Formats: sequence, structure tokens, C-alpha cells
Amino acid sequence: MQVDAYEQLAHRLDQIPEGYPPTESGVELRILAYLFTPEQATLAAQLRLTPETPEEIATRIGGDSKTMRKQLKEMAKRGLIGARKTESGLAYALIPFAVGFYENQGGTIDAELASLVERYFREGLSRRLSPNPPLHRVIPIGENIEAGIEIRPYESAAGIVNAVQAWGVMDCICRKQKALIGEACEHPVEMCMVLNTTPGAFDHAPGIRPLSREAALQVLREAAEAGLVHSVSNNQRGTWYICNCCTCACGILRGLAELGVADVVARSPFVNDVDEKACVGCGSCVERCAFGALRVEEVAVVDAVRCTGCGVCGVVCPEGALHLVRRAADEILPVPETQAEWRAQRAAARGIDLGQVL
Repeated sequence: MQVDAYEQLAHRLDQIPEGYPPTESGVELRILAYLFTPEQATLAAQLRLTPETPEEIATRIGGDSKTMRKQLKEMAKRGLIGARKTESGLAYALIPFAVGFYENQGGTIDAELASLVERYFREGLSRRLSPNPPLHRVIPIGENIEAGIEIRPYESAAGIVNAVQAWGVMDCICRKQKALIGEACEHPVEMCMVLNTTPGAFDHAPGIRPLSREAALQVLREAAEAGLVHSVSNNQRGTWYICNCCTCACGILRGLAELGVADVVARSPFVNDVDEKACVGCGSCVERCAFGALRVEEVAVVDAVRCTGCGVCGVVCPEGALHLVRRAADEILPVPETQAEWRAQRAAARGIDLGQVL
């Protein structure tokens, strides 16, 4: 393993807001060596977050643009870097480890990579899960929100689905990863949703099953019924995926459940409210809550601090006694308008110079 090439790429990935922290064991370098050749790692370490054509990259860093184009195309094909069509042709960009090139390995992940990622989760990722603003935020599907409450489009999973023109579903790499190390959970695997504003965007995408709008909404309902929590990137506009997560497999929710990183995910602007007249104290909601935010004292009682406002518990309430209500204004974290705004805030919180990688 050519350590220098992988150290350079690891350092570059840790310079971006999402981060890629080092470990004492160097397992983060082993992950990169598994996925990238030394030549690919050297080139990727010089890419920016802003897409550039091979000619632009070659002008900036030196080298032959034709050779570079082949390397970039191969990396993009394997989901290791981003690619986007521009007026000047295909442009390529650095993408984070997560959410990024790790999730793109869903079709090829094996036991070796799964074991490396598990080790990295325990040794290194907790160091980058906590800086504000959080990487992800929880959203409810929208059906359990009390009638009459205003719901902004970015505040519910249904609102986000209805705002785009193409929908797809793919296997959850987190649950595949846990299964490969012998720790599979009971939750369904084909549950991660991808979104696009271009109609038909997923019609021929490998590993993605295209959905209609109605089918996408049905996937959300099935996810909630299975006890999965909806979470998305922490920005208002440009959301391109919905994770349907569990605390047994999801790297982010495990950060909360296993590592105790309280601010790893932003809670939704809603909180559970119990209709005490309707509640019979059956405890179904307590069993369903992934965050320990409910208990029964004759009737269900909500711990508003622990409640993430996902609304999943309301799905199993036989009496319909649980509904989401809007939190007090001073309890709602502001959501960055765009990913660029999120990155700027995150970079400032981490004390890194975003100008070095844009």
C-alpha cells in the first residue's frame, strides 16, 4: 500500500466540512486503499468540491488531460467521485466519504469492506459526528402531524417527495454492511430513497428501482410501519435522498444510540403530544420509539428532550392518541437554506478553510 497517496487523500477528505478523521490504527487509509488505486488516490486528492472538466483540472495541477479523463471516468463509474454534465462536457468533483462514495458501494460491498467500515465507525467517525450544524435532520412523513399545523415542504418526507419529479429506491448500505459482519437486523433492506428534479432520472440507473410518486409515498409509509426513521441532509433546498434509518445499523443514528453523540442529528421541528383521553397506556409506542423518549404512567408520557419528532411511534398507536405538534420557536434549530450554506457553517464550526477545497 502506497501510504503517501492514501494519506494525501485522507487529509483532503478531512479538509471538507463532512470530515474524514484519522485514527491511531490507520483503518481510514485501509478503506481508501481498498477502493482507490494509488494513482486514483493521488488524483482524487487534488480535486475540488466544485466540478471541473479534465482540461480544467490538468491546467490547474498539470498533467495530460486525456489520461486524466480516463482515470476520472473510471472513478466516477465506481462512485468514488462526482460527475456532472456541463456545457464544456463532463466535470468531476471530490465527494465526501459519507454521505458520499461509501454509499455508492452498495452494489459491491463485501465482508472485507464491511469490517473495515465497522472498525472505522468505532474508532474515528464519532470525532466528526458532532460539529454543528448536524449532518442529517429527522423529518416525519407528515401524516401524524396534528391537523391545522403549517408544514413547510422541507419539514416532512411527503413534502420533499412531492417537490421532485423522479424517485427511486435502493438497498440500504448500512443494513447490508451490518449483515456482512454477522449483525443483520430485522428491518427491510430496500428502503433508501433517491430523488431528482429531472423526470425519468433513475430509469436506467444501476442498483436503483425507479418509482412513481405514489409508490415513493408508499415506501415512506412502509418504512414508518417497519419502525424506520426518515432523515435527510440538513438543508432546505436540493434534497436528493431520504434515508429510512434504524438505530441498529445507520451510522448516524448509531452515533446517537451507541456513542451518545447527542447532536449527531437535528430533530424535526415537531414533538409528540399525547391525547390523554384517548391513550389506554398499552405501551406500543414505548416499544416502537428508537430514542427512549416515551414511558407509560397510566398514559404515555413524552420526554420532549429525547423526542426527535419522527412520528414513527404514532403509526403503531391503536387508539390514535399520538400526534406531532410544533415545538416552541426557541426549540427549533434553523435549517440552512442550501448545501453550500450548510458547508459554510460546518466549515466555520470546524475551523477549516473551505476556500482550499471549493
